Amino acid sequence: MLKRFRPSRWMALMMFCWGVMTMLLASVRNFGGLVAVRFLLGAFESGLFPGQVYIITFWYRPEERAIRIAVIVACSSLGGAIAFAIGRLNGVAGLAGWRWLFLLEGIPSCLAAILCAFFFPDYPETVSWLSDEERELAMRRIRGVASLGHDKITWKEAKATLVDWRLYAHYIAYISNSVPLSSISLFAPTIVAGPKYKGLDAQLFTVPPYAIGFVVTVTVAWLADRYEKRSIATFCSMLVAGVSFIIQGALPADAFKARYVFLCFGLSFSFACIPPSLSWLTANLRSTGAMTLTVPLNVAFGQLGQIIRVYISKDSEVPGFPTGHFTNAGFLLEGAVIVLCLRHFYTRRNRQLDPHERTWRL
Repeated sequence: MLKRFRPSRWMALMMFCWGVMTMLLASVRNFGGLVAVRFLLGAFESGLFPGQVYIITFWYRPEERAIRIAVIVACSSLGGAIAFAIGRLNGVAGLAGWRWLFLLEGIPSCLAAILCAFFFPDYPETVSWLSDEERELAMRRIRGVASLGHDKITWKEAKATLVDWRLYAHYIAYISNSVPLSSISLFAPTIVAGPKYKGLDAQLFTVPPYAIGFVVTVTVAWLADRYEKRSIATFCSMLVAGVSFIIQGALPADAFKARYVFLCFGLSFSFACIPPSLSWLTANLRSTGAMTLTVPLNVAFGQLGQIIRVYISKDSEVPGFPTGHFTNAGFLLEGAVIVLCLRHFYTRRNRQLDPHERTWRL
């Protein structure tokens, strides 16, 4: 749909509808209304992140993508600070703090959607504010290594993409990271709460781990781009995060300070896995059609982690959550093994190539 209706129009529609649904959440009065609005919110949200990654493939070379994906991912880590600040409005105008949160998150999205519809550039070959010489330079710079706005997906490309087993290995690795990442997002305030901190105070204590995560995510992505080591960056991030979750699970239930330190490691490197892994995936797709299918499929498979995360952190284990931490560690270490296997696979393929053939990125 994004390809058919132009990125600026489609992304603007998704942003506007997401903003409207978010504001409507502030007005729900019963469980039925909550379920209906939340379903629509999730539907509109599902197109945003894969759409952003897909658009990046039209404008940037493979070695320029991880850092840009990292900025998108890292900015999502600012939610804790925003939630804490807006939570202070609890009771203002007779509205609960959570209702203010949804209202004030939805309004900027709707306003930004209007700007996106009119000013967001679609493709290098069609953007109006470039001169003919600049447009040709932009096209020449990415020719052969990026998606093309005028390309159409064919059934042949779709079939080849859907039966390519290596892509499913990428999907499984992404699921492996999605489980701990979504688990942290949901349970971080509970994990850091301890006996002294509840509600907004617990929310405030999630801000430092996310701030560290912002820096780590961008740094790892920059290194992956700079040295063309996407697989190594993904593997090392998964390994560090996995070990940190093992330590968190093994700590005594009342070891809040130690668990908080390793939460910073686990959260930061769970986030840091995403940009290099997505950059690596897109770098090894050879057509616009493959990119059109693979990027959303990868993110869609990752949503399985959202389902798994609900069942691994047990209320009976508060605040230690050993089952949740050990499960997160297991998924991350399993994903790290898959990443190493994929790297070995691409390395073997490169050895079998003729000198003039395009190499597989590592």
